[in-house]
Amino acid sequence: MKTTVKWFAVAVVCLLAGTAWAADGSADMSKEKEFRIERSISEAGIACIQCHKREHPGLFADWANSRHANANITCIDCHQAQEHDADVSKAHYTQYENSKDPWAQKKYRVPVSAVVTPKDCSRCHPNEAEQYAKSKHANTIEIIWKIDPWLNDGMNSDLERTSGCFYCHGTVLEKDRDGNLTPETWPNVGVGRINLDGSKGSCTSCHTRHRFSLMEARKPEACGQCHLGPDHPQIEIYTESKHGAMYAAFADEYNWTAAPGTWSPGVDFRSPTCASCHMSGAGAVRTTHDVTERLSWELQAPLTVRPEDFAAFPAKTNWQQEREKMQAICMQCHGKTWVVDHYEKTDKVVNEYNEVYFKPAKAMLDSLYEKGLLDKSRFFDEALEVEYYELWHHEGRRARMGTAMMAPDYAWWHGFYECKNRYNRFMEEARHLIETGQKAYKYPDFPNATGSTEKPKAVFPKQ
Repeated sequence: MKTTVKWFAVAVVCLLAGTAWAADGSADMSKEKEFRIERSISEAGIACIQCHKREHPGLFADWANSRHANANITCIDCHQAQEHDADVSKAHYTQYENSKDPWAQKKYRVPVSAVVTPKDCSRCHPNEAEQYAKSKHANTIEIIWKIDPWLNDGMNSDLERTSGCFYCHGTVLEKDRDGNLTPETWPNVGVGRINLDGSKGSCTSCHTRHRFSLMEARKPEACGQCHLGPDHPQIEIYTESKHGAMYAAFADEYNWTAAPGTWSPGVDFRSPTCASCHMSGAGAVRTTHDVTERLSWELQAPLTVRPEDFAAFPAKTNWQQEREKMQAICMQCHGKTWVVDHYEKTDKVVNEYNEVYFKPAKAMLDSLYEKGLLDKSRFFDEALEVEYYELWHHEGRRARMGTAMMAPDYAWWHGFYECKNRYNRFMEEARHLIETGQKAYKYPDFPNATGSTEKPKAVFPKQ
């Protein structure tokens, strides 16, 4: 008992010694917490830190708590550019014209780019950048321009695209005459952003700046920023699934900060997240930043095909080998029979969707165009075109994705149930047009169909 009291007294003395007290006896919390630069950093790097610490305290605090800061990676390591680089910020040079600012002296002047690209990140993360460059994420602008009538037929405005579509898919960055990034293309952290240095994508889509947290990218909410809504509700599907329910219950027990390449099922987490299935390593399967890997079906396509047969962006993979990888991930927690039977069910669902719903609807659409009952010049300005589009782009995707990710409500009520209703309405009106020879009603005042139909030269240089 005496020993316990003695140690308690020592602890109190130590606690009081580390606390500043005001004159009235209350704890004095007014003094700012200091960040002391105690490692080897260049003078220009120190100037960057000190200036941004004052001008952008939130940005600075994010970086100061990052693994980058701990590893002595500073602003300059990521943002420094060459004088001749296309993405150099001319506006930043004006910072060095303020002679009264001790951190804005000309001796600290360095060319920097506001945009940090995968090419910049590749200096320290070459494998990740190389893998990402091959992925559908990095090449999504090419994909949507090849398959999306909203763009090719100019059926939405450029502003609607910038605030919506391109927010996730990415913009093609441009500069104005003064060398500033244009508001039509910046700010943007879309996964397929085309950067001025020629690289594709933005690492901060998943690893938000300036913390660049591995923990954040491992959580499903990171993917749910874009993978949600009526056309690709992966985050909603995941939340409904057994995996999502377990995540909701036990996420606070997961070891989110495990070192890269060591995050292991059954050890660091109980149920998978998007990243643990599609990107993280487990067993003999290695970590990848190419989300096109491990896929054996292209579930977002109108007609479900193997990834290497997806005409808009053929994967340089073999679907059977990639299926084996994903099944190996599944079998970290599930038995082989469970996994194989799940895949067999998914294959059958894909076949039913293709044969029962999509192919007959596509054949009917083609017939209406051939007979001149639908106008092929623009898409979405006739009701049947919308019905056909949403059959595959909305309900059809939900049925397939809901099955693949084990969310029965999305497979049935949001999926095949809605497919039936959509299919029946489409076929009823289509047959009526054929029987009567009447052309489909065309919306004469389709709103805001003003978007450019010119493909971006940075993506399609040979158009």
